[in-house]
Order: sequence, then C-alpha cells, then structure tokens
Amino acid sequence: MQVVLASGNAGKLKELRALLAPLGIELAAQGELGLEGAPETACTFVENALAKARHASEGAGLPAIADDSGLAVSALNGAPGVHSARYAGPARDDGANNRKLVAALAGISDRRARFCCAMVYVDEPGDPVPVIAMGEWQGTIVDEARGENGFGYDPHFLVPELGLTSGELDPKLKNSLSHRGQAARTLLAALRRRHAQTDEP
Repeated sequence: MQVVLASGNAGKLKELRALLAPLGIELAAQGELGLEGAPETACTFVENALAKARHASEGAGLPAIADDSGLAVSALNGAPGVHSARYAGPARDDGANNRKLVAALAGISDRRARFCCAMVYVDEPGDPVPVIAMGEWQGTIVDEARGENGFGYDPHFLVPELGLTSGELDPKLKNSLSHRGQAARTLLAALRRRHAQTDEP
C-alpha cells in the first residue's frame, strides 16, 4: 500500500520506513511527489500532525501519515515544544537549535525533558475518523553533544537508564525506545485493526 509521508525530514523518513515496513506500507515523502508541506500553526502536536496529514493526502490523492514531534523541557515550561525544529529560527538548523537549548538551560539543575510524538493516519483528506497515536520518551538534557546517530536534539538527550544519549544509540535500539517508535507501533496496531474490519464481509 502506497502512503504519502507528510514530511521532508530525511531522518524521519528513514526511521518511519523501517518502523512501518512490517505492515507492507510503502512510504513516499511528499517532496518526492512535488508537494509542499502544510503550515504548522497549531499549538499542539496532534493538531499540527492532523493538518499535515490532510494536506498531504489532498495533494497526493493517497492515504497519508504525518507526525509532529518535538522536545518538551520541564524547566523551560515545555519549550521548545511544537517549535522544536525552528527553535533558533526558520532555517531549522539542528546545531543552532541545540546551542540555544544548552544556553537556555545554563545554570539550571533541572534537566528533565521528554520527546513527544503525535502520529496521524488518514485514508483521505476528509477522513472523519483519523488514526491518532501518541508516544513519549523521558530523558534529561546534557550540555555536551554525544553520538553521531539520529538528528535534531538526539546528541543532547540522555537516556538515564542506559547512560547514553539518543545520538549514541544503535538505530534499532532507538526505534524500540523512542517516542516515534512508540507512536508508530500504536499506529500499526490500529491500522491492522482498521484494515481487518474493512476486509470483513
């Protein structure tokens, strides 16, 4: 089944292709189909993900999957939140975002943070019953970047029980733990149930 992914993020595309492959879903990034992304103007991950999925589905004429995810830091009142990708400006520069995050936490001992993900599937743009899945990953923020894997805030997101940052994790291990992995597995289970009901006589 071909589905359009409402994202131009190469890291997300790679992760989601691996996570969704067991269901036989062939993901095509919206950019590969010549589609522009939808504006991300909502204040929650769920609303942004739903708007992106509907926009991509309409443009491609295909079912769509979208996720909106980011980092919520306790001491920063949940920032950068839905602005995670553009925390340091519209250029969406990972290095600049991380530098701003570390600077914002200077002198603050509370380093608790969580990665959050809302993942949405729609059969068509006007799908009245979208599949919505959530995932959350708890950790802490470290000042020094560690690891070459992943993207975004991964090198600064420490997984306490492992003593490693997300950037130091093997991709398979990361997918088993991460907010996006959790949301994708929940979405997979929901899609299996949905398609099983569709196939019933």
